[in-house]
Amino acid sequence: MALAFELQARESPAIVFGPPPDFRTHNTTRTSKMNISITFDVEVWCNGWQDLDRQFPSAFQRYVYGRDRYGYALPKTLEILNKHRLKGVFFVEPLFSYRFGIEPLKEIVGLIADAGQEVQLHLHPEWTDETDPPLLPNVPAKRPYLSQYSLEEQKVLIARGIEALVQCGLPRPTAFRAGNFACNRDTLRALAANGILIDSSVNPSNLESGRDLTPMERSSQPGIIEGVLEYPITVFRDGFGRPRHWQVGSVGFGESIRLIDQARQFGYPHLVLFSHNFEMLIRGSAKPDSIVVSRFGKLCRWLENHSDAYPVASLDRGQIARQESAQTIQMPFMQTASRLSAQIARRLIARLS
Repeated sequence: MALAFELQARESPAIVFGPPPDFRTHNTTRTSKMNISITFDVEVWCNGWQDLDRQFPSAFQRYVYGRDRYGYALPKTLEILNKHRLKGVFFVEPLFSYRFGIEPLKEIVGLIADAGQEVQLHLHPEWTDETDPPLLPNVPAKRPYLSQYSLEEQKVLIARGIEALVQCGLPRPTAFRAGNFACNRDTLRALAANGILIDSSVNPSNLESGRDLTPMERSSQPGIIEGVLEYPITVFRDGFGRPRHWQVGSVGFGESIRLIDQARQFGYPHLVLFSHNFEMLIRGSAKPDSIVVSRFGKLCRWLENHSDAYPVASLDRGQIARQESAQTIQMPFMQTASRLSAQIARRLIARLS
C-alpha cells in the first residue's frame, strides 16, 4: 500500500516554482490578500489486501474515528476547524464502497457535511480489482496509480466515484484529487469529460505527479490544463534545498508561517495545504500524535487570527490573479532543523506509546 503518514518530497528535475507564463490570465502587482485552502484526503485502508472483509470494521474505526468514536481522526479534525471558523475541502475516496457497501461511505460524508464542511472526490484505484463485480474488466493485478489507466478507464473510475458520492445524497463533486497525486494529462481530460473542472492533484515535488505534463504545467501555481483549473499542492525548498510539499504532518508550525509570509511577499495568489483524516494519529496506531495535534491547532488558530490577510477559501473557478514571476519559497535551515527535532521527538513518543 503506497501510503506514508508523512509523504517525503523527492527531487524532481521538472519542478518549476514560478507560474507558467503561457497560463497567465493577467498581470498584477502583489495583492493585499492571499487565499489558502486547507485540504484533506479522506481514506480507509485495511493494512494490506488479505482478509479485507474481516479487517475492514477495525480499520474503519481507526481511520475515521481514531482511538474511539470521539478520537483524533476525522471528528477531531472537524472540531478544530469549526472551533476556529475555518472551512476545509475534504477529498473523500469512495471506491471502497463498491466492496463494503454504501453505508460506511455515508457515515464518512455525513460527518463532514453535518460539520458544514465541503466534500469533493478522491480516488485510489487500488480498489478496482477488489470489488465484485470488478469496476473495470481485465484488471489482473494492482495498478495503484490513476496514471496507469487509459483515458477511457479513468473516465469510468471517475464516473463511478461521482455515482457513489451522489448516492450518499451529496451534490455532484466539482473538484478532484488523485490518490498519491498520481495524475497525468488523461486524468484532466477524464475529469473534464465528467464535468469536473477543478483539480488539485499536481504535486511538483512528487515524481509520480503529472509525469507527462510539461515543466510549466507542473508549476507550483494555479493554471488551466486541458480545460481544468489546476490548484497544485504548495511546494517549497527546505533548509537543505530539497523540494517539499506543505503537509500538516510533515511541516512544522514555524515553517508554515514562514512559508505563508514568503508566499505573500512573492505575490502567490493561492496556497494549498495538504493533510489526511488520520494525520493526527501516531503512525500505525489509533492514539493521537500530540505534536501534530498541537501543530494543527496552532496553525488553525493563527489562520483565524489572520483571516483578513489570508482568507481560508474553497477551490473554485474564479479568475486567479498572477504576477509576472513568483520566486521560490526557501526555508531557513533553522526552521527545518526545528521541524526535524520535532520529528525525532514524535518517533520516540511513538515507540513509548
